Amino acid sequence: MELDFIAFVLSFCVVVYFTPVLIKVAIFKNLIDKPDKERKFHEGEIPTIGGIMIFAATIIGYGICFPSPYIEKFNFLLSSIMIMFFVGIKDDIIGTTPLKKLAAHFLAALIMVVLADVRIKGFHGIFDIQEIPEGLSILLSLFTIIVVVNAYNLIDGVDGLAAGVGLLGCIVFGVWFLLSGNSVESCLAFSLGGALLGFLGFNFSPARIFMGDSGSLTIGIIMAFLSIQLIEYEKSYYLMPPLDAISKPALVIAALFYPLTDTMRVFIIRISERRSPFSADRNHIHHKLLDAGFNHKKTVLIIYLITLISILTAFFSRGLNPSFSLFAVIAIPMISLQIPYYSKTKRFLF
Repeated sequence: MELDFIAFVLSFCVVVYFTPVLIKVAIFKNLIDKPDKERKFHEGEIPTIGGIMIFAATIIGYGICFPSPYIEKFNFLLSSIMIMFFVGIKDDIIGTTPLKKLAAHFLAALIMVVLADVRIKGFHGIFDIQEIPEGLSILLSLFTIIVVVNAYNLIDGVDGLAAGVGLLGCIVFGVWFLLSGNSVESCLAFSLGGALLGFLGFNFSPARIFMGDSGSLTIGIIMAFLSIQLIEYEKSYYLMPPLDAISKPALVIAALFYPLTDTMRVFIIRISERRSPFSADRNHIHHKLLDAGFNHKKTVLIIYLITLISILTAFFSRGLNPSFSLFAVIAIPMISLQIPYYSKTKRFLF
């Protein structure tokens, strides 16, 4: 626990101390994002390479406080994070085609699944299914990693949204791994969490810097890794009695509720309109809340609250059938999301 706290504080301090310098450098080098009327809401020219701080602070915090003398998957995880970070940096500075980004996502996922054996090996009672065949396990794991990485990339459209939602996920994963006795994963979660908390001070509305793809892709690959590790963690008997009955797949879906729900929603809309699922538009939930009349701060606070509702639902549905718990962590926050939107528009969001 002490190392987790040190990692959190260290990552936080690195971001807080060095981000003002990065902002000055980005402005001097013209690495900025200019507003437009169609999809961007910020005023003024904002630096776009904040992901450098998220990446650096997480690696520094985790590297210094790494709690085990054994590497075990760390080299593969670091390789995947590096791929995502550098692809993101390239996209932030000169741009990258969606196909090349997808290829990089697949490569990072392949390293994790095939070399590190980070795989979803069963449904753990969801739909009354336990283990699944190895071939299906590999395909499902590759798909999951790519989806989670893209999900965090796609929600980075409002000041403080991706960082705040990522921070809530880090807290869930960090506490769960801490209570289960897995210091390696808890240290990683708290390292990223500290970096995101520090970054929120500069990214919450009105933002002084954006994380860019280098930040969102870094968050996505780490969250994908933690998600699969939690689902497949076999030492849950270390957990305290109220927590050991929580469905692990349901808890992961709860922590990732907004990125996954929003991504699924916009992909369905785009495909139904015969467009590429990676094409840009204003159909994200955060866009709809903004169009309904909520400002940046209220929009992200609503989404934070919805995420917390999903997480609490996973906790209070512990001990129930895993399929029902999964349904609850999706349905209850989706219904809750209708309330603020309906209050403004007198229409339902979905």
